[in-house]
Amino acid sequence: MSYFLVIFVGLTIVFIVPRLSPIDPVQQMINTITMMGTYMDPEAIEKLTETLKDLYGLRGSLWQQYLTFWGRFLRGDFGPSFFRFPVPVIKLIGDSLPWTIGLLSISTFLSWLIGNILGGLCGFFYQKRWARALENIAMVIRPIPYYIFAFILLLVFGYFLKLFPIAGGFGIGSTPSFSLRFITELIRHAFLPLLSMMTLGIAVTLQSMRLIVQNVLREDFIVFAKAGGVRNRTLLFKYAIRNAMLPQITGLALSMGQIFGGALITEIVFSYPGMGTLLYNAINTGDYNLIMGITAISIIGIATFILIIDLLYPLFDPRIRYR
Repeated sequence: MSYFLVIFVGLTIVFIVPRLSPIDPVQQMINTITMMGTYMDPEAIEKLTETLKDLYGLRGSLWQQYLTFWGRFLRGDFGPSFFRFPVPVIKLIGDSLPWTIGLLSISTFLSWLIGNILGGLCGFFYQKRWARALENIAMVIRPIPYYIFAFILLLVFGYFLKLFPIAGGFGIGSTPSFSLRFITELIRHAFLPLLSMMTLGIAVTLQSMRLIVQNVLREDFIVFAKAGGVRNRTLLFKYAIRNAMLPQITGLALSMGQIFGGALITEIVFSYPGMGTLLYNAINTGDYNLIMGITAISIIGIATFILIIDLLYPLFDPRIRYR
């Protein structure tokens, strides 16, 4: 129930916020056409205005527009795009979404897994020199914003060392296929965006996991296990990390919105052909329908991910059962 409530409230905000903007997308498009030197008589402008209102869902009162918005949303119709007119918004999103899902899923899973393992080791062996060194590196990396870190990688590995491509999802002129050459191109183009997201994700997860493991080590059952002669390896993986994983799973669900936002910014820096680059173009061109479509799909995607985590949570914590 809360899943549908989140989507309902989120989409209602998506409907309201653009209408609070002083920008009139209909008038903006007419201005763009007239600035190109096209003469239009008043009757033609009036017909064009009515047509654009239909396309943007702006005809009628605010309540009628709201009902129209939901009707079009349930049909998967966000109208045509402005900067790629008359291509439907849903088509552009369908082309870009797989790139973002691939980048986001791989970087989130790997950074979460590696960060938890390293954080668990750093928390358990906190007196070791290498553990303190990893902690200090994470402390330096963590405050760096996504876009700054991505820009540094772009300059170092893309411009100066020229080891990786600086833009795009694959080489110009390449045809998508399952050939080894094309897959290699995909990996080379995705390497820097993945590296930027994974490095920051690992730093964040490492620090939080280290603190949780250190707290778990003070629990009575750990003290008794140590006194009973349980080996360090068993203490680390079966007692400390296993009990510290539950807050980390919750933290992953809560931070999903931030991770998604970071993925969009990273895509913009590397001109990666995902939702971030599409959103950037939509904002630059004032593409009203496309902005609403991307935002709506983003809300549904994040809410669905959190729902999946909630449903899987009893598998990690047997004390929780849905009745």
